[in-house]
Amino acid sequence: MTGLTALPRWATELVSAYDRVLSELFWFLAALAVVYALGQVVVVPFVVRVVRARNRNNPTIETAVRTYVRVALIGFATLTGVIAAGYGSVLTDSAIVIAAITFVFGIAGQQVFGSLISGIFLVADPDFNVGDWIAWPGGEGTVEAVDFRVTRVRTPDNETISVPNTELTSNALTRPYGRDTYRITEAVYVAYDEDVERALMALRSVATDTEAVLDEPAPNARVLDPGENAVTVQAELWVDDPGDRDVATLRSDFRREVKRRFDEEEIAIAPPSAQSLSGELAVTERSTDE
Repeated sequence: MTGLTALPRWATELVSAYDRVLSELFWFLAALAVVYALGQVVVVPFVVRVVRARNRNNPTIETAVRTYVRVALIGFATLTGVIAAGYGSVLTDSAIVIAAITFVFGIAGQQVFGSLISGIFLVADPDFNVGDWIAWPGGEGTVEAVDFRVTRVRTPDNETISVPNTELTSNALTRPYGRDTYRITEAVYVAYDEDVERALMALRSVATDTEAVLDEPAPNARVLDPGENAVTVQAELWVDDPGDRDVATLRSDFRREVKRRFDEEEIAIAPPSAQSLSGELAVTERSTDE
């Protein structure tokens, strides 16, 4: 006797089982951590550099490849951990593998895989890139990244929203700033009794005097619609680097200057209602003797 009470058989087996589980868990975590760390330090930067060198003008592919490689790295690290823990033989059982894949497909659902496929199509589209300003029926903003399931978009309010990839591929996308220049149009309603030519000249003058407006193409103004209650005139002006400019502020400044110029030249903007009243009202005092 050594002074220690011998453990019962069931307790010994329990301790042995826990020891085996902890050992397998240790090797699984160790292998996973080593492979993932090496991949993050070596593999991911190398692949990103290669992709960047071959696609210097397409940041979308670079960000997408970084995401895809990291996900593939997690999968490979997990697989390595399973093998290191001694469960590699499970992977050779086709029935188990098929059951696991079926389970994953059932949990993920059709929508997730639809978003994944849509994300691949967005990445492959040469007209859809990170940094582009896009508009779709649900909003507008600048593309920041394309992930597996969603595309991150920064809105004009400087908010980042996650838009499902399926929403972008199933709807029409507009790229108003898709070229080096961008045309801004502003409509003004002029009263019928005003000189329309003076209004057109005033619009052209304001556009020409605006610093951000390009000289070529030259600003223009035209009659858009002789409506029922007013003549609609439209100013057309062009700006460069629209993605770097605050177009909303430019529009606001232009409208303010047009209102000021019209007031100076006494050009009346059409009333908001279909009818306007004008004239004088005189009040006379009658004698009580009448």
